[in-house]
Amino acid sequence: MADLLHGSNDSDQSENQETVKRNTRYGLILFTVYLCLYGGFVFMNAFAPEKMESFSIAGVNFAIIYGFILIISAFILALIYGWLCRLDVPASKSEDSK
Repeated sequence: MADLLHGSNDSDQSENQETVKRNTRYGLILFTVYLCLYGGFVFMNAFAPEKMESFSIAGVNFAIIYGFILIISAFILALIYGWLCRLDVPASKSEDSK
C-alpha cells in the first residue's frame, strides 16, 4: 500500500509571493464567475420555477440542463485555473540579491 504521509503542512518559503498573489487573484476571479452561474441557478429555481420546468430539450427540463452546465463549467474553470497558474512569476531583482 502506498505511503499516505505527505510531509509537513508548513508553507514553503521558497514559493514566490508574487506567484502566490497572482494565483490567488485568478482563483477568486474564477470563483466569482462560478458563483454568478450558481447564483443564477438558485435564484431561477427560487423565483421562476415555472421557467425551469417549462423549457425542455428532448424531454429534459431546463433545471437538469442548467445543472449539467454547472458541472461542466466547474470542470472548464478548473482547467482554466490550472492553465493560468502553470508558470511562476519571475522573481524581482531585489529578491535575487538576497
